[in-house]
Amino acid sequence: MDTTITTATSNGVSPAATLQLHSIIPENPTIAMELPSFVSLKRQFLGNSAPGEFFLASCPSIALHVLTTCDLDPRDLAKLEATCSFFRKPANFSPDLELSISEVAALDICQKRAIFKRMGEEERQEIKRKCGGSWKLVLSFLLAGEFGYRREKSQALAGPGHSIAVTSKGVVYSFGSNGSGQLGHGTVEDTWQPQPIRSLDGIRIIQAALGADRTMLISDAGEVYAFGKDCFSDPGLEVQQTKVITTPQRVKSLTEIFVVQAAIGYHFTAVLSREGRVYTLSWGKDEKLGHGTDLNCLLPQPLLGALENVPVVQIAAGFCYLLALAFHPTGMSVYSVGCGLGGKLGHGSTISEKQPRLIEEFSLLKMEPVMISAGAWHAAVVGRDGRVCTWGWGRYGCLGHGTEELEMAPKVVEGLKDVKAVHVAAGEYTTFVVCDDGQVYSFGYGEANLGQQGDLEENTLTPRLVSSLKETKERVVHVSLTKSVSFPWTGHTFAMTESGTLYAFGSGGKGQLGVKLGDNIMEREEPAKVIGIDLS
Repeated sequence: MDTTITTATSNGVSPAATLQLHSIIPENPTIAMELPSFVSLKRQFLGNSAPGEFFLASCPSIALHVLTTCDLDPRDLAKLEATCSFFRKPANFSPDLELSISEVAALDICQKRAIFKRMGEEERQEIKRKCGGSWKLVLSFLLAGEFGYRREKSQALAGPGHSIAVTSKGVVYSFGSNGSGQLGHGTVEDTWQPQPIRSLDGIRIIQAALGADRTMLISDAGEVYAFGKDCFSDPGLEVQQTKVITTPQRVKSLTEIFVVQAAIGYHFTAVLSREGRVYTLSWGKDEKLGHGTDLNCLLPQPLLGALENVPVVQIAAGFCYLLALAFHPTGMSVYSVGCGLGGKLGHGSTISEKQPRLIEEFSLLKMEPVMISAGAWHAAVVGRDGRVCTWGWGRYGCLGHGTEELEMAPKVVEGLKDVKAVHVAAGEYTTFVVCDDGQVYSFGYGEANLGQQGDLEENTLTPRLVSSLKETKERVVHVSLTKSVSFPWTGHTFAMTESGTLYAFGSGGKGQLGVKLGDNIMEREEPAKVIGIDLS
């Protein structure tokens, strides 16, 4: 059936041309069902092409613009290719005429990322090869890193006694203890008021890492800046004299590496390159991280073994061990290396590992890890399906399994089975979980202030809703808490909401909450809004 529509001009005169809409399905479905079986009903948009032809096939640039501006997930792009030939045939776009329109869209979305923009053509082709030969897979690789540690997004980090906040524009604020210059303001004076680090004006910071008395910042150019104590491990293990640096300085030994993330443990520092290679600096005597250098070595050493040719998207450092979230074309997996005491490496034993080793338990659980967090003595992972696994020392109930027993392999937290987690943060003996609805759960050491109302000193062995954050009536997207607590510091916690509001609670005696406390008050039990930082 054909329907002819005659259109009129503004002066009321009918034009000579008419628009025909072919194969309109009649309102009565019974009539349609009675059509002969050999009749193929086709639907067409406007235009002069034959009925049934995909309208955007004559305007591929429009389709590309839509795919690119919508920032579709790589899996969505793959589904388009699988269901429509238009999206999988060569699109004839430069520079590679053979790429499908979905591949071109993935490449365009990659080029919006700061770390990808600065890659040369050879570097881009190499990362494409390592990721499996597809720009959609490269995009998956980049997005996995952004999801894991909020690269190029606003973030607030709670360190041992001091704090750092990074805005989405790359401006850095610091506050808290400053006895070693770890705030980067050129002084050693403590401050509770968040202050921007002026010497970084003009430099966009995309990630930060905090340790005891030291801070590391990563710029969008892959440069690493450090200040505080001039060391890459605990000063007590160093033979050389430790200097104090009060303003951000480039780390000379890392100038040849384009760094996208740093992680600071108690005995070592690790960095991740944009190509997905992990490097470590310094280590305590026997627990070497995949290399044989001594504890005074300040040169970055690549993490060898199983990760030598596998790109990594996120790293997480505990007290004396390292986790690495690795990317594969078929999914992601977790590797661990370092001290195995307490089972925190996740291999079903307490044996230490000098080379990265795959944690096999996730395949048995049919779970794909998408985010890792290394606490001082225990670890946690969020799966793509929203499940949470924890393992390691279970003291004070920090694993959330209802006991204080250690777990030597990842175990699903059953108390969270009715929610979908999107973020997890492990501290010394505490754990916080953020769900997709913005609610936050915590468990572990009660005196560390879990944000729960009631008996604040009571340990929580299973996940409990952080009611004090729920009362803010804002959707929380990220939580950071102090990983390694050492005297005289106790932990503090930040919760950042979707609107960019930052809430702080816990220990604040040195100003690390960013909130002014009253005389002789050393901590805050209820979340307080941090003023003066725009994290939207």
